[in-house]
Amino acid sequence: MSNYIISHLKELESEAIFVIREIAAQFENPVLLFSGGKDSILLTHLAKKAFYPSKIPFPLVHIDTGHNFAETIMFRDQLVKKLGVQLIVGSVQEAIDKGRVNEEIGADASRNALQIVSLLDTLETHKVDAALGGARRDEEKARAKERFFSHRDEFGQWDPKNQRPELWNLFNGRKKYGEHFRVFPISNWTEIDVWEYIKLENIELPSLYFSHQRECVVRDNVILANSEFIKLKEGEVVVEKTVRYRTCGDMPITGAVESDANTLDKIIEEIATTRTTERGGRADDKRAETAMEDRKKQGYF
Repeated sequence: MSNYIISHLKELESEAIFVIREIAAQFENPVLLFSGGKDSILLTHLAKKAFYPSKIPFPLVHIDTGHNFAETIMFRDQLVKKLGVQLIVGSVQEAIDKGRVNEEIGADASRNALQIVSLLDTLETHKVDAALGGARRDEEKARAKERFFSHRDEFGQWDPKNQRPELWNLFNGRKKYGEHFRVFPISNWTEIDVWEYIKLENIELPSLYFSHQRECVVRDNVILANSEFIKLKEGEVVVEKTVRYRTCGDMPITGAVESDANTLDKIIEEIATTRTTERGGRADDKRAETAMEDRKKQGYF
């Protein structure tokens, strides 16, 4: 009698697909939150596998801050066209124009937190009852408190002390009118799991994840891309560096790492030996010790 053994990547894939299918079974209007980053691209790939040969049965939602990397938007549009799925775009600029939020000013201004209002407005407009996201527990300590099914109240807020048990992979999707769930199928994946799976499945990614030349500004030991959204402080200069990105967010807050890793094998080797966290270069996480948790309590991704 032969033993049936699968790799840990296939176990993670199976778990994620089970959660994705559970969403389709329990909820009426689910969506997949798509940032254009590697985790949301991976999640989209898993959703495609979960329902193959049918198309993904729910829309992708992207909250456009207006400060995105051009590579991200280009990749998003190409992927949506290739998959033949619906794309819903929420606009932070539109929320600013309507007076729903006030834009930050100054050299360190960011639209990251402003996404909360646009996200909640988009979910409410489309009567979304479950939003799948690509968050992982190893990313950040606030993420580690999440369940697979993360309950949000009628205001879209998260209470980390009021999360439901998930024994034996039984997920309780019951909610009151106006409430919804954020669901994180790849919660148990690590950064290196993501990259090894991307290599295994030959998943395409935006070019900014691979080593390239870019004009940069070094601010508080964070390498930021020089762009129209960056206001130089006194003494700052623009320099050209060979960099890549480990995480994908807004241009003014997403730090790059100096790297010559231009292949998946080199990236995996680099991550295996690095001593810094994936979000270590995110300027928005440096504003306070509990910056991520504070945003999540207000309705952040």
